Amino acid sequence: MKVSDILRVKGNTLYTVSPDQALAEAVQTMAERDIGSLVVMEFGDLVGMLTFREVIAAVVKNGGSVGSSRVRSVMDDHPMTCTPETEMDEVRRMMLGCHARYMPVLNGRTLMGVISFYDVAKTVVETQDFENRMLKAYIRDWPAEGNSPQ
Repeated sequence: MKVSDILRVKGNTLYTVSPDQALAEAVQTMAERDIGSLVVMEFGDLVGMLTFREVIAAVVKNGGSVGSSRVRSVMDDHPMTCTPETEMDEVRRMMLGCHARYMPVLNGRTLMGVISFYDVAKTVVETQDFENRMLKAYIRDWPAEGNSPQ
């Protein structure tokens, strides 16, 4: 299974923010949309990711408030990315290895979407459920002892 399979099911709704936007506005967008990340775009290019992890670190650093911080000052400016053709096993390894919860999907320089660790886990569970149902159906249809074709 590939990343493109997740994007096809998930849809292509993207939430972006500018690096010069106030962090308070970005946090408000995240809260209103109930999302854990925003893609940071500048001049049509991906320049970073803002996740709740960066927001929490900024709030702690600033004594409990976002203050007048800009997205640029707290974003991850080198987010791990994948392509639509990246295999799910590789994405899982990448996300686990770097503790990444969100990963932008790029086709060249074009942003195709963002997948989350939740999306990956959901896909794995659904795939395993399907395989389990198929195996159980196969076993139910298994010929009984002594009734096997000769």
